[in-house]
Amino acid sequence: MTAAERREQLIEIARTVFSEKGFDGASVEEIASRAEVSKPVVYEHFGGKEGLYAVVVDREVRQLLDMMRQALTADSPRVLIEQAAFALLTYIEQSSEGFRILVRDTPLGSASGSYVSIISDIATRVEGILVDQFKRRGFDPKAAPMYAQMLVGMVGTTGQWWLDARKPAKEVVAANLVNLAWNGLSGLEAKPELRLKN
Repeated sequence: MTAAERREQLIEIARTVFSEKGFDGASVEEIASRAEVSKPVVYEHFGGKEGLYAVVVDREVRQLLDMMRQALTADSPRVLIEQAAFALLTYIEQSSEGFRILVRDTPLGSASGSYVSIISDIATRVEGILVDQFKRRGFDPKAAPMYAQMLVGMVGTTGQWWLDARKPAKEVVAANLVNLAWNGLSGLEAKPELRLKN
C-alpha cells in the first residue's frame, strides 16, 4: 500500500471504530489491529487518536455541509424547509457512521461541537428566510432567530431518532416534519407529501 492508501484505510477503519465506540471508547490499538498494522503506523500518519479523530470529524462535517449547501436551492420558503429536512435525512441514510460520530460526542443541548456548529449554520440560513416571511405576514421579525432554532432543532432531533428507527421511510419523515413545521399542530395536513422534485 502507498502512504496515501494506508492513510485512507486508517481513516475508514477509524470512522467505523469511532462510530461504534465513540471517541473515549476507541483506541489506537484497536484501529491498528483492524488495519493489520502496528500502532506506530497510526501515530506516524496522525500523531495519535486525537489527530485521527479530527480528520474523521472534519470529513463528515464537510460532507454534511456540502449536501446542505447543494440542497438549499429553492425560492419558496416551504420547499427550502423540505430541502433541508430531506438533505439531513439523506446524509443520515448515506453516512450513518458519520452522523453517529457527529452526534455521539456532541450531546443534545451541548453548546459546542461539530454537529452543534452545523446546526447553528443551518439555523442562521433559516433565520434569514423567516425574517422575510415574518415581515410579509405582519409578524415581529425579531422572533425569527428563535423560530429558526426551533425548526432546525426539530429536524436535527428527528434525524437523531431516525438514525436508528429507519421507519417510516425518509420521504414520509421529511413530509411530516415539514407538515408540522409549516402548518403547526392546528393546521396539520391529513396526508402530507413533499412538493420538491428529486
